[in-house]
Amino acid sequence: MANQPINSSTSTPKVSVVMNCLNCEKYVGEAIDSVYGQTYKDWEIIFWDNASTDRSGEIACRYDGRLRYFRGEKTVSLGEARNKALQQARGQFIAFLDCDDIWLPEKLERQIPLFKNERAGLVFSNAIYFNDNGESRKLYGMQKPPRGLVFRELLTKYFLPMPTVVIRKSVLDSLDEWFDERFNICEDADLFLRIAYNNDVDYVDEPLAKWRAHKENWTFTTGSLVLKENRIMLNKFRTIYKDFEKQFKREILLKRGDIQYNYALADWKKGKKRLVRKRLYPYLQVSKRFWVPYVFSFFSYKVYKQFLSLYTMVMYGT
Repeated sequence: MANQPINSSTSTPKVSVVMNCLNCEKYVGEAIDSVYGQTYKDWEIIFWDNASTDRSGEIACRYDGRLRYFRGEKTVSLGEARNKALQQARGQFIAFLDCDDIWLPEKLERQIPLFKNERAGLVFSNAIYFNDNGESRKLYGMQKPPRGLVFRELLTKYFLPMPTVVIRKSVLDSLDEWFDERFNICEDADLFLRIAYNNDVDYVDEPLAKWRAHKENWTFTTGSLVLKENRIMLNKFRTIYKDFEKQFKREILLKRGDIQYNYALADWKKGKKRLVRKRLYPYLQVSKRFWVPYVFSFFSYKVYKQFLSLYTMVMYGT
């Protein structure tokens, strides 16, 4: 069981901002401040401390009653920790902000009005991907993400930046399961895909959040876990959606190809270029996007990385 909130408010907010924290003292103050700096004021923060051992909780408890602080007795999977936070949420809409990311001031003000469309279950936006070295770029450049019923597109290539997502609470409550508590990496993709299966997804075409990349990110430290959880997620969808394998045959192949591509990158970094081609070859007829790494695999991974940097510069102007 969690402790009772240190701060609480009796009013019912429109938006509950879920912040999950595990040893984030370096960035957490900046993240919280970005919520307090919102031009849209009708919100609460549900701050779930996943049994941190640093000063994260102390920093969070310095704020007023709009931040409701909870602490778990032990560290659990991120999926389970997010669910524990959601159980405390009182808002009609749920937004997510991890403690190393930042919102821009007009984020909620620009997104909440899109829920006037009653079919909209999730709203996201462009974001700025940045690191502590001062490097940054927009996630979406010339090619914009799709809107509407986009489950098929999300399954093909997942494109929702977590710190920009806002969901309708009633849609969340209609699901049989919230976050899958087996997951530490793909818990957001799994949930948001299930929301997108029956609900419209809408988009604000401007950066409304800053998504931080650093060496402590789960993505940087547990790459193999990403691949494992993606396989589990696909198997799960086979059980809950009728004719899933038949209806989304090409999308599943692309997803499997992406999984093999990530395995191939790990092999490539070790100099196993022939194994890279072996992994990618079955998917060359599925999509042309696998041809580029396949051809470059005759060279070193360093050459391929230089190509990707050049491509990013051309596409995003960074």
